[in-house]
Amino acid sequence: MTGAPEPVFQEPWHAQVFALTVHLNETGHFVWPDWAARFGATLKRHGVAKELNGGDDYFNAWLETLESYLAQTGVAQASAVETMRAAWERAYLRTAHGDPVTLDDALEP
Repeated sequence: MTGAPEPVFQEPWHAQVFALTVHLNETGHFVWPDWAARFGATLKRHGVAKELNGGDDYFNAWLETLESYLAQTGVAQASAVETMRAAWERAYLRTAHGDPVTLDDALEP
Protein backbone atom coordinates (compact mmCIF):
# COMPACT_ATOMS: atom_id res chain seq x y z
CA MET A 1 0.00 0.00 0.00
CA THR A 2 1.39 3.39 -0.94
CA GLY A 3 1.17 6.52 1.15
CA ALA A 4 -1.29 9.32 0.53
CA PRO A 5 -0.49 11.49 -2.46
CA GLU A 6 1.20 14.80 -1.80
CA PRO A 7 -1.26 17.71 -1.76
CA VAL A 8 -1.31 19.76 -4.93
CA PHE A 9 -1.49 22.98 -2.92
CA GLN A 10 0.70 23.82 0.07
CA GLU A 11 -2.05 25.77 1.85
CA PRO A 12 -5.86 25.69 1.73
CA TRP A 13 -6.02 29.32 0.65
CA HIS A 14 -3.89 28.49 -2.40
CA ALA A 15 -6.54 25.99 -3.52
CA GLN A 16 -9.34 28.42 -2.73
CA VAL A 17 -7.94 31.35 -4.73
CA PHE A 18 -7.15 28.98 -7.60
CA ALA A 19 -10.69 27.55 -7.53
CA LEU A 20 -12.23 31.02 -7.37
CA THR A 21 -10.23 32.10 -10.41
CA VAL A 22 -11.23 29.01 -12.37
CA HIS A 23 -14.88 29.56 -11.39
CA LEU A 24 -14.80 33.18 -12.54
CA ASN A 25 -13.34 32.05 -15.85
CA GLU A 26 -15.85 29.24 -16.30
CA THR A 27 -18.77 31.58 -15.57
CA GLY A 28 -17.63 34.02 -18.25
CA HIS A 29 -16.16 36.83 -16.18
CA PHE A 30 -12.92 36.71 -18.17
CA VAL A 31 -11.11 34.63 -20.75
CA TRP A 32 -8.16 32.53 -19.69
CA PRO A 33 -5.60 33.95 -22.17
CA ASP A 34 -6.21 37.46 -20.79
CA TRP A 35 -5.87 36.14 -17.22
CA ALA A 36 -2.68 34.26 -18.11
CA ALA A 37 -1.12 37.37 -19.67
CA ARG A 38 -1.90 39.45 -16.58
CA PHE A 39 -0.66 36.76 -14.22
CA GLY A 40 2.49 36.32 -16.31
CA ALA A 41 3.17 40.06 -16.02
CA THR A 42 2.74 39.88 -12.23
CA LEU A 43 5.05 36.87 -12.00
CA LYS A 44 7.64 38.65 -14.08
CA ARG A 45 7.42 41.69 -11.80
CA HIS A 46 7.68 39.54 -8.66
CA GLY A 47 10.18 37.05 -10.04
CA VAL A 48 12.93 39.47 -10.91
CA ALA A 49 14.52 39.18 -7.46
CA LYS A 50 13.70 35.53 -6.71
CA GLU A 51 12.27 32.34 -8.14
CA LEU A 52 8.64 31.69 -7.34
CA ASN A 53 8.11 28.14 -6.11
CA GLY A 54 4.34 27.59 -6.10
CA GLY A 55 4.10 28.48 -2.42
CA ASP A 56 2.95 31.67 -0.77
CA ASP A 57 5.06 33.84 -3.06
CA TYR A 58 3.40 32.34 -6.16
CA PHE A 59 -0.12 32.55 -4.76
CA ASN A 60 0.36 36.05 -3.36
CA ALA A 61 1.19 37.04 -6.95
CA TRP A 62 -1.89 35.09 -8.10
CA LEU A 63 -4.09 36.88 -5.55
CA GLU A 64 -2.61 40.28 -6.44
CA THR A 65 -3.43 39.62 -10.09
CA LEU A 66 -6.96 38.46 -9.30
CA GLU A 67 -7.71 41.45 -7.07
CA SER A 68 -6.47 43.96 -9.63
CA TYR A 69 -8.18 42.13 -12.49
CA LEU A 70 -11.54 42.11 -10.70
CA ALA A 71 -11.25 45.84 -10.05
CA GLN A 72 -9.99 46.74 -13.54
CA THR A 73 -12.68 44.76 -15.34
CA GLY A 74 -15.50 45.93 -13.05
CA VAL A 75 -16.33 42.42 -11.83
CA ALA A 76 -15.86 43.76 -8.29
CA GLN A 77 -15.41 47.29 -7.05
CA ALA A 78 -11.90 48.01 -5.81
CA SER A 79 -13.34 49.15 -2.47
CA ALA A 80 -15.24 45.85 -2.06
CA VAL A 81 -12.12 43.86 -2.85
CA GLU A 82 -10.11 45.88 -0.32
CA THR A 83 -12.83 45.52 2.33
CA MET A 84 -12.83 41.73 1.92
CA ARG A 85 -9.01 41.53 1.89
CA ALA A 86 -8.86 43.58 5.09
CA ALA A 87 -11.54 41.39 6.71
CA TRP A 88 -9.55 38.24 5.96
CA GLU A 89 -6.41 39.86 7.37
CA ARG A 90 -8.21 40.84 10.59
CA ALA A 91 -9.69 37.34 10.88
CA TYR A 92 -6.27 35.78 10.39
CA LEU A 93 -4.69 38.00 13.03
CA ARG A 94 -7.48 37.22 15.53
CA THR A 95 -7.28 33.45 15.06
CA ALA A 96 -5.21 31.23 17.31
CA HIS A 97 -2.49 29.26 15.55
CA GLY A 98 -3.89 26.01 14.18
CA ASP A 99 -7.53 27.08 14.35
CA PRO A 100 -9.50 27.61 11.14
CA VAL A 101 -9.80 31.23 10.04
CA THR A 102 -13.38 32.44 9.64
CA LEU A 103 -14.93 35.77 8.77
CA ASP A 104 -17.62 35.61 11.49
CA ASP A 105 -17.24 39.18 12.75
CA ALA A 106 -14.10 40.19 10.86
CA LEU A 107 -16.15 42.21 8.37
CA GLU A 108 -16.65 44.80 11.09
CA PRO A 109 -13.70 47.23 11.18
